[in-house]
Amino acid sequence: MSKYNISAMSKLEEKPRVFLEEFRVKNAPNDYGFADEKWSFKKFTKKFRIIIVRMNDFEMEFDLIGIQPAFANAFRRLMLSEVPSMAIEKVAIRNNTSIIQDEVLAHRLGLIPLKADPRLFEYRAKDSTEGTEFDTLEFSLKVKCTNNKTQIKDSYRPEDLYENHCVYSSQIKWHPIGNQASVHKEIDVGPVHGDILISKMRPGHELDLHLVAVKGIGSDHAKFSPVATASYRLLPEIILTREVTGSDAKLLQTCFSPGVIDIDSNGRAFVKDARYDVCSRNVYKYDEIKDAVVLSRIRDHFIFTVESVGAMSPDVIFSEAVKILRDKCKCLLEELNTL
Repeated sequence: MSKYNISAMSKLEEKPRVFLEEFRVKNAPNDYGFADEKWSFKKFTKKFRIIIVRMNDFEMEFDLIGIQPAFANAFRRLMLSEVPSMAIEKVAIRNNTSIIQDEVLAHRLGLIPLKADPRLFEYRAKDSTEGTEFDTLEFSLKVKCTNNKTQIKDSYRPEDLYENHCVYSSQIKWHPIGNQASVHKEIDVGPVHGDILISKMRPGHELDLHLVAVKGIGSDHAKFSPVATASYRLLPEIILTREVTGSDAKLLQTCFSPGVIDIDSNGRAFVKDARYDVCSRNVYKYDEIKDAVVLSRIRDHFIFTVESVGAMSPDVIFSEAVKILRDKCKCLLEELNTL
């Protein structure tokens, strides 16, 4: 047995895997929640890890290692539909002479993400007719399009001919309620992005709106979801079972995503980084190299990608999802103890 085969076999015995063969998925259990495995807290704490790969104010990629699929999916669903955020819920339209219908305009405004930290606000009571400083933010949008008196001669550009021909989210003004002005700053509660286009107008068009933002969750309406997307995938793994050189090495390289397979100075192919492979299985189209590769995915290694809309950073959103799951578990245990 060659050193490639020995090395490959030793690696294949380390972790639970799903193998991607040419026409089927091998070792794929009927239950992807690992229900056939006996739960061991000691084993879980020994294997479980969280590794942050990259992160900024809006996006984070991290790995959950040694966890069951049910938990990974629970975190994803909680981030999408249970972690709260602030969004415009009601729009009082005093005047709208633009070409956008009232209900469409209200819907567009509701989807504008706000910077307001939902942890600083309470849920508004369902039977409440008026908001308070603890559960409501109020804004206004008053814009009128007029002819530009100082327009450039012979110009046909709207920005030269008209004033306020485009209405942007930066034109939404905050009106503090009660003691809000001493607690929050306008820059901390307004729209996340000031260049979101709301409407295009022409002379004679006018908007005069009163906006009310409240705290909510994504399961009630998508506008309350704090993430643009939250998804995960299993970690890909590519193992070469034999040496691949020359033209076969170049062919092998083209079968995978850029940066996954590289070729060394001796013309031999090697796996540079399997993480971002899309597992297309293109390699099985070529008889000369399809026996040189074993494709698999690690069943308990999840690559998470979380993209925040801007109110909270993605790491905070994930932490809030963990807290919500913890509270749900406590609630379930309390209910079971009362039986």
